[in-house]
Amino acid sequence: MTDPLLILAVGVVIVVGGIIGLKLHPFLALLLGAFVVALMTPASAIEQFAITKGTAPVAAAALAKKNIGERIATEFGVTCGKIGILIAMAAIIGKCMLESGAAERIIRSMLRITGVERAPIAFLISSFFIGIPVFFDTVIFLMMPLAKAMTLRIGKNYLLLVLCIMAGAAMANSLVPPAPGPLFLVGEMHIPIGMMMIGGTIVGLMTITSGYFFALWANKKWPTPLRDAMDARLEDIKAIAAKEDKQLPGLGVSLLPVLIPLVFICADTALTAMATPGVPFTDSPFLLKLISLIKFFGDKNIAVVSGGIAALLVLARQKKGSKEGLTPFVQAALMSGGGIILITAAGGAFGGMLQQTGISARIADMTKDYQMALIPMAFFIAAVVRTAQGSATVALITASGILSGMASNASLGFHPLYLGLAIGCGSKLVPWMNDAGFWIVCKLSNLTEQEALKTISPLLVVMGLTGLVVIMIAAQLFPLV
Repeated sequence: MTDPLLILAVGVVIVVGGIIGLKLHPFLALLLGAFVVALMTPASAIEQFAITKGTAPVAAAALAKKNIGERIATEFGVTCGKIGILIAMAAIIGKCMLESGAAERIIRSMLRITGVERAPIAFLISSFFIGIPVFFDTVIFLMMPLAKAMTLRIGKNYLLLVLCIMAGAAMANSLVPPAPGPLFLVGEMHIPIGMMMIGGTIVGLMTITSGYFFALWANKKWPTPLRDAMDARLEDIKAIAAKEDKQLPGLGVSLLPVLIPLVFICADTALTAMATPGVPFTDSPFLLKLISLIKFFGDKNIAVVSGGIAALLVLARQKKGSKEGLTPFVQAALMSGGGIILITAAGGAFGGMLQQTGISARIADMTKDYQMALIPMAFFIAAVVRTAQGSATVALITASGILSGMASNASLGFHPLYLGLAIGCGSKLVPWMNDAGFWIVCKLSNLTEQEALKTISPLLVVMGLTGLVVIMIAAQLFPLV
């Protein structure tokens, strides 16, 4: 009864069955799943998991002795600490951009350049390149208000736009440094970072092309309307869409809530990538202060708060003279964001309890002697770990740890780059209820759980498998050794 695979199966049945079968609220189903998984996990497995993560034996033993409620609350809090401020401020940015007309102004400007038919492609490519330096969830927060405004402008294709945003951001996040997962991977497998950036971009563009065709098919098969939401009522967005150009804020001002966090996060990422440990960038006091300022505002929480302040200022300027003030808009945004935070944190708690079962080590042990070709094996290991515990980053770390020795093998018939890319593509499969990113996309887009499972999950499966095929062909034709 203590096999991690059995515990995983029970957790899946409880969460998926609770949400789809019993119509439980996702927050309750995820907490119930986390409780049952934690209850079934023996103390020895928890202690071993902590030790493999680098925890001191005394601290690992203390973790194993903690009661179930405390362990669940800890993982809940860790997830909340990672995404709480981001989601709250992103909800404010989205609400302010919609209410002020900033999102409408950006959409009108984009349509003048791309035209209506090519707008989804613009969303796809934009989210991919924004997703290279910026965290996946931040891309979703910044672009979802634009998808809602665009849908009202063109009157169709809401699901297509949502899937395009998801496709671009997800693939960049696991394939192209300086995203955190690929950065760890290149260090572990000794792949030159420049080579990974070029290879990841090429494979990423091919995978999002297949994702785009899947999104077109899904949009036709399951056309999904833009629904009313607490922070984005359709009648309000329609009223803004009917305004004349002169009633909307200028394009430069409208872009500030998005550009401020984007520019600071990108600048901080670039500085981190160029830094040499223990060696200062410059001797100039002025430049050192400037770098410190960029590093301060480049923190993702501070960057998004800065974007939120800019969004509030744009809204205040547009509502000048209005008696209602900004409080109703902020309150509506926070009520919506609060629900997303709770569900996402509960998903993090469920995923955390699954990790403590030792599921990653169990999968590693099952595959260590698997005599399959290395590239598909790398893909397979990452995919199974991702599906089992919900984190693409954990899948990257686990798979690269298993295969790092093979990557440095002199008799390898192709460059280790291909193993790294295969791991990145495999880490996309399969997102479901134990994945915090799944809930962020699901709730920000107002898709139901069933809609998300039949569109978002297969979208990433299609792109991941496309990447595997492309990588295997490239390794055969261009081994780079």
